[in-house]
Amino acid sequence: MTVLFGIDRLLTDPALRRPLEGKRVALIAHPASVTANLTHSLDALIAAGVNVTSAFGPQHGLKGDKQDNMVETADELDPNYNIPVFSLYGEVRRPSGQMMSTADVFLFDLQDLGCRIYTFVTTLLYLLEAASGTGKAVWVLDRPNPAGRPVEGTTLRPGQESFVGAGPMPMRHGLTLGEMGHWFIQHFKLDVDYRVIAMDRWAPEIATGFGWPQDRIWINPSPNAASLNMARAYAGTVMLEGATLSEGRGTTRPLEVLFGAPDIDAKAVLKEMQRFAPHWLVGCALRECWFTPMFHKHAGELCNGLMIHAEGAFYDHDAFQPWRLQALAFKAIRRLYPDYPIWRDFPYEYEFERLAIDVINGGSALREWVDDASATPGDLDAIAGPDEVAWREAVAPLLLYT
Repeated sequence: MTVLFGIDRLLTDPALRRPLEGKRVALIAHPASVTANLTHSLDALIAAGVNVTSAFGPQHGLKGDKQDNMVETADELDPNYNIPVFSLYGEVRRPSGQMMSTADVFLFDLQDLGCRIYTFVTTLLYLLEAASGTGKAVWVLDRPNPAGRPVEGTTLRPGQESFVGAGPMPMRHGLTLGEMGHWFIQHFKLDVDYRVIAMDRWAPEIATGFGWPQDRIWINPSPNAASLNMARAYAGTVMLEGATLSEGRGTTRPLEVLFGAPDIDAKAVLKEMQRFAPHWLVGCALRECWFTPMFHKHAGELCNGLMIHAEGAFYDHDAFQPWRLQALAFKAIRRLYPDYPIWRDFPYEYEFERLAIDVINGGSALREWVDDASATPGDLDAIAGPDEVAWREAVAPLLLYT
């Protein structure tokens, strides 16, 4: 049966839209904010008679045209509707009072990837905080978590908050953004008129799509989120942004590789991974690959790497652990090349003091595990396992879909 996303339900049910009558409405959207027939939510809402008075774009912009981290988008005027389009990844990350004054109800319609570091979840928190105590309403038009319900990774540690770390959640959080909004309000004790327009018939644990309905078209929510395979692997491969190893940016399959580099023997790394922690390799297939990035890290250089296939007959939804898989790749490289400069030292998402890998993971535990020659797979499990259990227990009452 066809799954109806939040935007589809809002448009097809006049009773759901009735509270918007007489209200000024803002839309937070990007290119994947489309209806079942691929009409952009901005166009569809205005065509339905909703009084949209402003729009907001997150990282990568409303148009989704900004390629990389720390590439900002400017405010603009929509040429078709003559409404302001505010950037939440330009001069500000948090909506200003002037921005908030343009609407009474804020419709949040972003497709997420189910990963803490994907900045749309932080943008939701910042919007909720801006609305708290003001009487402004925030509605999440809910969309699937394409990675489904699995939870994985260490919890972000106190003091490690950033634009890629909204709060103490694991890397792979298993929630939709509608559910996450409930957690934010509960955890941060926010006073918000909050509503979720829930999906109809979304069943995140049902094959073959699990988190992603097979009858819905995949549209990139950001330029390098090009496939469902990427969405499943992302909670691991995103850590490569904090490494000197290529994540495949500058190729047609970014963030679907465990690594790529001109001076690494991928077959040897895979063999070491199989020797060190074979139980972390299950749930997908790994294939040696070669690529030459056209831009970004190792641009113009032939790289040897490992491609992840968390798809088709190779994919086991319950067994696949992308965060541990990526940690294992780092560990194998460290064991084979003890002096290899794995960790990239550069400003990451406007964090200038901490190493990027620590910003990404919300703490230093993973990097320290990789660099500790005596550390075992069990040592990492001992850190992450209790965090994962605690998160599942904390969010269980907030789940809207079973």
